[in-house]
Amino acid sequence: AATGCPALVYSRYGYGKSDRLLSARGVDYMHREALVVLPEVLDQLGIEAPIPVGHSDGASIALIHAGSGRGPVRGVIAMAPHVFVEDITVRSIAEAKTTFENTDLAARLGRYHNDVVSTFRGWNDIWLHPEFRNWNIEQVLGGIAVPVLLIQGEDDQYGTRAQVEAIARQVSGPVETVMLADCTHSAHQVRKAATIEAISGFVARLRKPG
Repeated sequence: AATGCPALVYSRYGYGKSDRLLSARGVDYMHREALVVLPEVLDQLGIEAPIPVGHSDGASIALIHAGSGRGPVRGVIAMAPHVFVEDITVRSIAEAKTTFENTDLAARLGRYHNDVVSTFRGWNDIWLHPEFRNWNIEQVLGGIAVPVLLIQGEDDQYGTRAQVEAIARQVSGPVETVMLADCTHSAHQVRKAATIEAISGFVARLRKPG
């Protein structure tokens, strides 16, 4: 509403009300979402030259899609993106597993996901898998020539400033970076007004003629 743009919001496979995850995710699951699933979704719905908006895994998927040349995009908005695996990420995800098993986290997540156990484990298990430590998408960044907006909380427990710095250094197009104080991983929840302001301003500049 703040941008004045129509939007498609969808839950990826294994999340929300989408189909239940039937098997463990592979290390390449974000590439599959970016290079196979997202192009098909856009094609089926007749959406041309979108501005992908993603958070965390979704942000990484948006970057992979934009850098692949699989379809034109007008810009990319990446909130708390990951382009490589950091120790802080693995440590916090391991802590999340303990929290999930010993608190009411499952019940709270159950408000948003049809099968909260498979949703959580689908994310948690692959990020903690030893083979995932070498996951890295920096090689796609040079293919991103459109404007990019990066939003991250200063206190993000799942990643450091090194993530956005790596993106800003390697993409080909212009970059805006917004680091939000007093903000953890989910800026769209913790600093909602500031996140909306950053996104709506970025989109307005993209829509400006010339």
